[in-house]
Amino acid sequence: MDILIVEDEPAINHLICVNLQDEGYSCTCAFDGHHAAELIEKNHYDLILLDIMLPGINGYELMEYVRPTGVPVIFITARTGLNDRIKGLKLGADDYIVKPFQIGELLARVEAVLRRFGKSEKRLELYGVTIDLESREVRKDGKPVELTVKEFDLLIQLIRNKNVALQRRRLYELVWKEEFTGETRTLDTHIQRLRKKLGWEDHIKTVFRIGYRLEV
Repeated sequence: MDILIVEDEPAINHLICVNLQDEGYSCTCAFDGHHAAELIEKNHYDLILLDIMLPGINGYELMEYVRPTGVPVIFITARTGLNDRIKGLKLGADDYIVKPFQIGELLARVEAVLRRFGKSEKRLELYGVTIDLESREVRKDGKPVELTVKEFDLLIQLIRNKNVALQRRRLYELVWKEEFTGETRTLDTHIQRLRKKLGWEDHIKTVFRIGYRLEV
């Protein structure tokens, strides 16, 4: 899923981007209306997160560029007035979230809008391996592969971050949902099992002193 983040405050833009990437989304960032308009005209996105108060072209005006594409939009703004919300929705926004917001709420709204538009991923395929995200079933060349819960979650993170060298710390915290203490044996063992079960010894690479990378 490719998401365009249009937000002129760098700290907020970065916060949104990092958290969406941790959830497996691909993000592009724009910090003003003119740059955002160029990106919207040249590229396809699955969702746009759009601030209203932007330099150059504001969020309301940017909707003129977005509407013909049919891409869903979530407005993110400090404006709390009912009239502002109504105006945004009438212009075609699919949701509206007010600053300051909890990142968990934003992620939930992103997922809800993508699901409503039928854009949420249900199946992944790579190197003869098929992964059903709803049933959590994995098949290799049509044959079932039994993965533990953590092995499955680890596989999803590697695929969604393919060709990226993922630090051991980040991988561990994404999959185990707890602070990394520096002990790598658990993660390394799961990687070895995943390689063997999928026959991906040549695809899941060890990156010296960093972590692991799934090469595609």
